[in-house]
Amino acid sequence: MTAKPAPVRDWLKALPRDRLLGEFSLWSADLANLERDIARTEAYVDLYHIDVADGRFAPSFLFFADQVARIRTLTAKPLHLHLMVEGDIVLDQIRQFAQAGADLITVHAENGAVVGESLALIRQLGVEAGVVLRLETPVEALKPWLNHVAFVTLLGTAIGVKGQGLSDDACPRLLAVRKLLQQAGREDVRLAADGGIRETTVPRLRAAGAQTVVLGSLAFGDPDLKARTGWLHGLPVAEAVQ
Repeated sequence: MTAKPAPVRDWLKALPRDRLLGEFSLWSADLANLERDIARTEAYVDLYHIDVADGRFAPSFLFFADQVARIRTLTAKPLHLHLMVEGDIVLDQIRQFAQAGADLITVHAENGAVVGESLALIRQLGVEAGVVLRLETPVEALKPWLNHVAFVTLLGTAIGVKGQGLSDDACPRLLAVRKLLQQAGREDVRLAADGGIRETTVPRLRAAGAQTVVLGSLAFGDPDLKARTGWLHGLPVAEAVQ
């Protein structure tokens, strides 16, 4: 039996820290031709971002475990599963997507009392754990979880709706979270920006401290991905947080 493709061991530590990372959101791929789009983009992506939505926590219905299991057979790049689901199903979703081949699972701080159990379960299943924050949630909500995660994602638009412009609050929130991570001694945690990702906004997000950005049409809609990723990687490192 042929082994499924998988990232290198300690893949998260192996990702570069001297340049901006590119997460390509498969929600913006051609959903009828995922295999083709993964083959076309794999040489340029750092990790694939897969949104999971239950129609309750977020307004959409998105990716399910059987799809992710199939995607796992197509690429050795890390798969980041962003669970936009209600707290009453999040533990079951974690189990399903870990089994399907997720390398990183992030859950929402807004899931409340189940967040701690969720992060513990993710790590128990041998998957990297992260936490996500909706745009309207104060960044202080991250504080209880900073010692339990390797990844923090901030949404820069309303959850689960494509095509929105970046909120004016997005960059100040990145700066605020950088300060929280510094105060907690967790500057090793990767900080991601998701939502409102445009050619005009990525440099601002990078300057505010984003270490990875979730690209949708900016990746899958670009006919010259080599040039696009060269531009992405060439953006200057953010200045030290004061």
